[in-house]
Amino acid sequence: MIYIVLNGGAILAATVVGLVLGMFYQVAVDRRRILGPGWAGTLVTAFLAEAWLCAILAGALILAPPKGSVWTMTIGSAVVIWLGFVVPSLAASYRMRALASRTALIDCGYWLLVMLAQAVVLRLIGLVPPPA
Repeated sequence: MIYIVLNGGAILAATVVGLVLGMFYQVAVDRRRILGPGWAGTLVTAFLAEAWLCAILAGALILAPPKGSVWTMTIGSAVVIWLGFVVPSLAASYRMRALASRTALIDCGYWLLVMLAQAVVLRLIGLVPPPA
């Protein structure tokens, strides 16, 4: 996991971009005040969750095989992680809690936007592989 330390700046930058875009998305799509009561805890939780997924994404981008173009692998890695981990987790959790399908769709869209934005930022900044 040394790659997280080596790429801490890129991961932090991508996390902040994802967080800001995600906040705009939530306001635009769901029309709710996301910074209401308890906003600090919500922001910290979102930051930590996004930073962790961004670190996982950075690892995937470092390890991505050079079979396709750089941007195909960049966007594809974000989509695969989103489809493989985020969507099933939200779908199962929301179904068990009997939450509205619309809520699940909005939140899945949020995470897709965040992960795509993070992937683009990570690629633009560049990532350092761990020493061999």
